[in-house]
Amino acid sequence: MFYLDHRLTIIIGAYGSGKSEIAVNMSLAQRKALPDRKLLIADLDIVNPFYRSSDCAAVLEEAGIRLVTPLYAGSNVDAPVLPPDMYVIFDDESYQGIFDIGGEDMGAIVLGSIKKRIESTDVAIYMAVNTLRPFTSDPEQIVIMTNELASAAGFKIDGYLNNTNLLEETTPEIVAEGEKKILEASKISGIPLIANCVMEGVGIPDGMLQNQELFEMKRMIHYAY
Repeated sequence: MFYLDHRLTIIIGAYGSGKSEIAVNMSLAQRKALPDRKLLIADLDIVNPFYRSSDCAAVLEEAGIRLVTPLYAGSNVDAPVLPPDMYVIFDDESYQGIFDIGGEDMGAIVLGSIKKRIESTDVAIYMAVNTLRPFTSDPEQIVIMTNELASAAGFKIDGYLNNTNLLEETTPEIVAEGEKKILEASKISGIPLIANCVMEGVGIPDGMLQNQELFEMKRMIHYAY
């Protein structure tokens, strides 16, 4: 299970890729698999006020997962200040955690600012991809976005997570088409597809997907109109 393989898992991606949804579901999956482990999820989306891991604060707290949010999160203060609590993942090896990095290349710069700390940690950096979103709709665009994020972060990306969806309108065929495009991007970039992320109820038939690691999620984050 990819979400258990490293002490720190970092999720990045383009706007609308669903990285925060993946991060929250991964953290809850870690809790289920590791009931006695100290867990942390850091919402480091310093740009986008919508669809954030912080929106699930109550659920995460109930599960005993430590939530770290940017300073001034939830306010009207536009100050991208990194929370000091995020450093506990580097200083206390009894923790396992997830960083939810938002803001595309601007957000990825966050990783560059803590490069030395990350390099000394057992970490994997995964890029969430929704091929039905602008700028990642074909293999070539996926590779361009990959290179932009990797350059901004100062790190190579270790794998793709296929999160192609149309919310409640998602079908198995949509997921499979997204996987096909990401696998083509993998041939160009050399970055493997780690897993297909699918909301519960979509119902993927056996043998439809090439990558057999299927991460089933529940919708946890909702847009507040």
